[in-house]
Amino acid sequence: MTPTILVIEDELPMRRVLRTALGSEGYHVWEAASKSEGLSQFTKRVPHAILLDLGLPDGTGFEVIESVRQRSEVPIVVISAREAERDQVLALDSGANDYVTKPFREAELLARLRAALRSAPAQFASHQERLEIGPLTIRPVERIVHLDGKAVTLTPTEFNLLHVMARRAGHVVTYRQLLLQVWGADYTDDTQYLRVYMRQLRRKLERDPASPQLLLTTPGVGYRLKAPD
Repeated sequence: MTPTILVIEDELPMRRVLRTALGSEGYHVWEAASKSEGLSQFTKRVPHAILLDLGLPDGTGFEVIESVRQRSEVPIVVISAREAERDQVLALDSGANDYVTKPFREAELLARLRAALRSAPAQFASHQERLEIGPLTIRPVERIVHLDGKAVTLTPTEFNLLHVMARRAGHVVTYRQLLLQVWGADYTDDTQYLRVYMRQLRRKLERDPASPQLLLTTPGVGYRLKAPD
């Protein structure tokens, strides 16, 4: 299947450059000139990756990242004239896969995009009907969880927290990413709130919650759902 790239960029000349560069590599291209148009297209049909400018006429690229990450792990590569480190850190912390500053070399951008697409099979685990991670079986559509074949009753928030970690099993998910994706932008600094729910989740999934073997902590960074060896 030919990958489809959603380009969210308000400057027409830049969209033309991207359209030509992507088309020469055989990609299908969808275009949007604003935040609202980009999210509207994303809602109707999920692309294989998103190229996103941060400066949009009706909002910011950060808002696009946050909205997309509430629903999908589609790879996002930011392309922006903003060179400040804080912008790059915020974009990556919000869930972007990569950050390329303008002006950029087309070859470099295409290489970054290919790298993001290579991560897509793992990233799109959220779209699978069934996730199997060690003793856990998660069915996202039905919101059902089994541990060693036995059903586990989770609250909606507990399920969402587990699901976010399951989509990135084996990788650390930062506190901010978890708070953003499970609770929203208003809670990104409330790590104590996250700890309370992680404690509840461990009580239901760990044989010994005081010595977790599945839901692991990376001190000062975040949590990781252990992937099978």
